[in-house]
Amino acid sequence: MVQFWLKTVTAFAVKPSPLVAFVTVIVIGVVGFYSLHFPFHSAASIDASRFSHVFLSSSSNATISNYLRALTVHPHLAGTKAASVTARYVLNHFTGLGLRAHTARHSALLSYPLRSSLAAHFSDGSSLEFRLGEGEGDEEVVAPYHAYSPSGSAWAAAVFVNYGREEDFRLLAAAGVRVAGIGAGAVVEAAERHGAAAVVVFGDDTWPRGFERGHVMRGGIGDPLSPGWGGEDGGESLGLDDSKVLKRFPKIPSMPLSAEAAERILVSLGGAPLPLDWRGTLKSSKVRNVGPGPTMLNFTYQGEMKVATIENVFAVIKGREESDRYVLLGNHRDAWTYGAVDPNSGTAALLDIARRYSILLRLGWTPRRTIILCSWDAEEFGMIGSTEWVEQNLVNLGSKAVAYLNVDCAVQGSGFFAGSTPQLDDLLLDVIKKVNDPDSEGTTIYQSWAAAGGKSNIQRLSRVDSDFAPFVQHAGVPSIDMYYGKDYPVYHTAFDSYNWMTEFGDPFFHRHVAVTGIWGLLALRLADDSIIPFNYLSYADQLQVYNDILSNLLEKQISLHPLNASIQEFASAAKEANDESKKLRLQENSDDFVDMKIRALNDRLMLTEKGFLDVDGLRGRQWFRHLVFGPHRDHESKLDFFPGIADSMSELFKMSEKERVAAIQHEVWRVVRAIQRAASALRGDFT
Repeated sequence: MVQFWLKTVTAFAVKPSPLVAFVTVIVIGVVGFYSLHFPFHSAASIDASRFSHVFLSSSSNATISNYLRALTVHPHLAGTKAASVTARYVLNHFTGLGLRAHTARHSALLSYPLRSSLAAHFSDGSSLEFRLGEGEGDEEVVAPYHAYSPSGSAWAAAVFVNYGREEDFRLLAAAGVRVAGIGAGAVVEAAERHGAAAVVVFGDDTWPRGFERGHVMRGGIGDPLSPGWGGEDGGESLGLDDSKVLKRFPKIPSMPLSAEAAERILVSLGGAPLPLDWRGTLKSSKVRNVGPGPTMLNFTYQGEMKVATIENVFAVIKGREESDRYVLLGNHRDAWTYGAVDPNSGTAALLDIARRYSILLRLGWTPRRTIILCSWDAEEFGMIGSTEWVEQNLVNLGSKAVAYLNVDCAVQGSGFFAGSTPQLDDLLLDVIKKVNDPDSEGTTIYQSWAAAGGKSNIQRLSRVDSDFAPFVQHAGVPSIDMYYGKDYPVYHTAFDSYNWMTEFGDPFFHRHVAVTGIWGLLALRLADDSIIPFNYLSYADQLQVYNDILSNLLEKQISLHPLNASIQEFASAAKEANDESKKLRLQENSDDFVDMKIRALNDRLMLTEKGFLDVDGLRGRQWFRHLVFGPHRDHESKLDFFPGIADSMSELFKMSEKERVAAIQHEVWRVVRAIQRAASALRGDFT
């Protein structure tokens, strides 16, 4: 048995760990409907620009700073008493502002450490037992661990495998080192497959003494005991010995390690020389070899899994004209440690949006559509809080949700980043024209973006690293995810504190103000514009880009003509919808019949995203139903779109040439039918 020493800069750069494979099954049909419409032209629709100005002008960096300080006094890991106290703080904040608020509780399987140890035994006979924690004064902080790791122990030689990618293991194999695997969760799965005894992972970009906590659950997101339905007390729950549940957990133990401790081991390795391609990935220039050994590692981890109550907190601002249409803003509240960046910079922003909306309400504003502020729990364990809620409310989300706006870590550092489903691109760009760039005096965020690539900066939402995932990839709700700063060195460590934020992340909280402004303005537009501000021509353009990329990767015998034709059909429907929107805006407020037409158009704009869902889901991962945006089984895939096609391309070695072509062509046809469904929904006509 070979003890793996695994280093990954990306092991916990996103959540959950990148190796999750998804198998949960759910098949639910969602239908749109038109309800009776009684027009009421509210103050918001008449004077929306005034309320937007008031929203922006009521910003307060000191207020956001105070919220963050209060949220991060104690660590608040999901399922603990401290987490419940934090939930009550958020609830009391909402109710104190006069907002209607409530808590939705779910039962979920969580995982906690009991004890762990790691010692290195060097070739000169000396040994070193590592301190598994950030230092003195961190007694409140949970010990570094990987949630859902099984208990176990190992005594084996250390091997360094760089990022843990398949290409890294191929290099090792070429050097005569027989190991294999890939990064935290993915590394554990691969290491288990190749007979490893245990896994330790460190992040080279973290502070030297920081330990990146995370989880290694695989096979899906959400509570493993309620796959496909919302877990609740008294409801159906699978047993821990159920085969569906057991598949979600690795069979070998793992734990995180600090970069400081990792270097002590790496510099002691002998064996095969460090490959040239790996020398740029390590900060230390002292590492010369990859092992195995001669250093031996003595590894022990003991943990427990237990069902706990998690708490999602909501504030509802009821719409006056279309109260049955919902705009949702979400952030998760739970943290591995103090969570100043992840996630409570976003929580502080959400609390400030609530404060600012309460000011608008006192001035006479009422949104046209209902706004819901969502504070999720247990995101760090695999988006459990948001996933359970989405599963429980799937039909209503399918027919009534306008959009979901997600902020996880509001501020990690400098630079604004955003991802969206493409029909929201133009709205996002329009809003950032109205918000000042906190890092460049006299310019807007849009101007800074335009100088750096403009619309091409917008990312897509195929990742599974935050609470937008269940909304986009399971429910088909148009979504945006945004944050300031790409990476930060205290990720998931005990150093993610209020002090770090005030010293390094955002000392004057100007970036927090910027994110809060964008987030709140996006919701105001989506809630108050008479015609929902979606532009599906952007979606058509994105699909065409994907078609062009795919055509350069696939062989001639796989036909993309049907895909291209379906995209053209969708583009035509998108142009018709845009033309209809322009016409109705000119006729707006003329009579009730026009209001009915606007309502009908809005329903089609809302439901179009659902067309990209497939009731059968991705092969082997049926919970993921979106055929344009979703995670791929192969983490080294060249495609970050069309996950079904990407999966079929990555499994070619298992098939004959004829089977290979047929499998890819079938996945292409599935995407074709999805695009056709979306075009049909946008037009609102039967075939």
